[in-house]
Amino acid sequence: MNKLAGTGVALVTPFTADGAVDFKGLKKLLSHTAKGVDYYVVMGTTGESVTTNKEEKKAILEFVKTNNRSKLPIVYGIGGSNTQEVLDNIKQADLNGVDAILSVSPYYNKPSQEGIYQHFKTIASKCPVPVILYNVPGRTGSNMSAATTLRLATHKNIIGIKEASGNMEQCMKILAEKPDDFMLISGDDMLTVSLYSMGARGVISVLANAYPIIFKKIKNHAFAGQYAKASQELFKLLDINGPMYEEGNPVGIKFVLSELGVCGSHVRLPLVTPSDGLKKKIQQLMKSL
Repeated sequence: MNKLAGTGVALVTPFTADGAVDFKGLKKLLSHTAKGVDYYVVMGTTGESVTTNKEEKKAILEFVKTNNRSKLPIVYGIGGSNTQEVLDNIKQADLNGVDAILSVSPYYNKPSQEGIYQHFKTIASKCPVPVILYNVPGRTGSNMSAATTLRLATHKNIIGIKEASGNMEQCMKILAEKPDDFMLISGDDMLTVSLYSMGARGVISVLANAYPIIFKKIKNHAFAGQYAKASQELFKLLDINGPMYEEGNPVGIKFVLSELGVCGSHVRLPLVTPSDGLKKKIQQLMKSL
């Protein structure tokens, strides 16, 4: 799956002031991000997938397919805590034109490692397109261990993992022992270059919504083995990264996009638009970019 190497952008879902999906804004976002990213990730956490309904998800995916002028690969988020419901959602989704699904580790019910393994084994065995695992303990309440990831890495329909644990030792364990054709993808923008240097194949990025060209430069330098130059590009985003998450994701990145004129900053409850203090902080940081 070399076409999924490099930068995947975890697309936000633009909304209008009255809460409807803003397809005009989404079209501008697709055009803006296509300047530097290698593939689109639709309906991930950054896309506010937990507050969009099934009809909206279907419409958003179809819109991305139709307006994908650069013909970039598409990864679609389908995951959850109920294995059978995930299977039902996979069956009901139109996965024509989708290159892989991104499936988050079960959250809230906090299964054992064996439960996580069986969950993904079941999904991968029945999914008509390849599966990318997603480990994000800060959201799910449980960590998928390196051992579990490596067990799943041998499944013929599981092609990689988005690792957002922030645990470098765990990432190193996966990179050291994984099959050659299994991809480790950074789930943390700030760890991208470090993971590239150890053999990761890319990043699924929040900040690439706003700064796709920077991530293109990071990838190009990293693929050339020029990690110092890649780091210099990443350092440009170091100060602005933290404020992106101070009041919830995608609150920060949507405000940045609104300042860039790409789409509005509206989010759906229980998220709210950024406080005046956070707005001022982000505006000041953006001046240096």
